[in-house]
Amino acid sequence: MTPAIDPSSSLPLAGRSALVTGGGTGIGRACAEALVVDGASVTLVGRRADVLDGAAAALASMAPPGARVRWASADVADEEQGAAAVAPAAEDDGLDMAVLSAGTGTVGPLTALPLEEWQRVVEVNLTGSFLALKHVAAAMIATGRGGSVVAISSIAGQRSHRWMAPYCASKAGLDALVEVAADELGRQGIRVCSVRPGVVSTELGDHLLSDPEITADYLAQMPVGRTGEVTDVAAAVRFLLGPESGWVTGVCLNVDGGHHIRRGPDLDSLARGLYGEEAVDGPAATP
Repeated sequence: MTPAIDPSSSLPLAGRSALVTGGGTGIGRACAEALVVDGASVTLVGRRADVLDGAAAALASMAPPGARVRWASADVADEEQGAAAVAPAAEDDGLDMAVLSAGTGTVGPLTALPLEEWQRVVEVNLTGSFLALKHVAAAMIATGRGGSVVAISSIAGQRSHRWMAPYCASKAGLDALVEVAADELGRQGIRVCSVRPGVVSTELGDHLLSDPEITADYLAQMPVGRTGEVTDVAAAVRFLLGPESGWVTGVCLNVDGGHHIRRGPDLDSLARGLYGEEAVDGPAATP
């Protein structure tokens, strides 16, 4: 029997097990670290075995006694691989928590974007999250003690980001999935939420922050005028997963310095660089 969680303990997640997709880098890895240092055993899931192995070794070095760190290589958009990755996370005392962090993005005008790019982003961000949620929820139901899931969404699911249609649509869909899952799974004692980060320095976000003009525009849209850190997001995820938020579900929480109360970023220069002036601005006027 898994011991009850004591939120006043120095290890409030001791005895609990978590799965983190996209756990080898960026936000996913930061979330995994926040869980491990509070005593949870964590299974990292991702596509790159070498990255996962290195991340797992680093996390294991900081894990308190009783907390184990594992990894499983899988493409979250492949149901068979994803289901197989859930198994090791649940094989001991069952699965209690999950972070759905695997994601990707793209930039391009609607009129020029290849179908393959749309499909790639939607399959990872939305279909992959659905498949992970499907199997982690089943594993949590099997324990009979409920659980908690947090998906990593984006401000782009809430505010228009020109030239990022697949990413925006997939993240908006993810938030809708979270709300339906919270509604369906609450009777099983499973809470489901999402966080919506603003721009954060990660492998996915650095291509935006490498342009000083784009960075300046991002900062101009933030009442708290700084770019995010992965630890900012991980702290919110840790709260939503843990006993401190036991009466919270169906929440899509912005972690973005207040960016969501203004407008999306101006990415025109990036889109022009990738697709050309005409694709972004239309054909030049005839004299």
